[in-house]
Amino acid sequence: MDVPDAPHTETVEGQPIRFYEVDEHSHPEGYSTMLGFWIYLMSDCLIFAILFATYGVLGGNYAAGPGPRDLFELPLIAVNTAMLLFSSITYGFAMLSMQANRLRATQGWLAVTGLFGLAFLGIELYEFQHLIHIGAGPQRSAFLSSFFTLVGTHGLHVTFGLIWLVTLIVQLNKRGLVPANQRRVACLSMFWHFLDVVWIGVFTVVYLMGMLR
Repeated sequence: MDVPDAPHTETVEGQPIRFYEVDEHSHPEGYSTMLGFWIYLMSDCLIFAILFATYGVLGGNYAAGPGPRDLFELPLIAVNTAMLLFSSITYGFAMLSMQANRLRATQGWLAVTGLFGLAFLGIELYEFQHLIHIGAGPQRSAFLSSFFTLVGTHGLHVTFGLIWLVTLIVQLNKRGLVPANQRRVACLSMFWHFLDVVWIGVFTVVYLMGMLR
């Protein structure tokens, strides 16, 4: 009677490796991290798409209350937009410094990016406080409800980005520009530039088009 062949095995330094222990996927290091982060960004795109659609439906319902022309200070919002745009530029310098293997320069540019991000959040919080103070809070009308939800969600993302930024600077200080930290810097770069693109949409749809109504 024929005896079935034994399961195929490979050896490493004389030690057998079973077929189910062999990794048949030769993905580059960090592949799953980057793929997972792209999937996360796509889910965030859906969230903001829903919020933009909601604002598009409700943004004209003022409930006999104030509208964009009565509430928005466009020069202040332009300065706020510049803060976020500058932060994307400085993050680009951080990426260039990282590619040149310059640790201190990378940390420095990340810190400058964080300062611009804090300035952006400070102006946004001032705007929210001012609107609520004059009685134009989110409960005043459907327009203001959708406005606070859309702009506030973006601001919350910037807050999380700043927390991530500080954590990343600490990790770079402890471990340097190891491959894992470089992947983290690259992931935060995608996230930060994504927030920049979303804000350009907010600035155009909410503020500029709102002032034209």
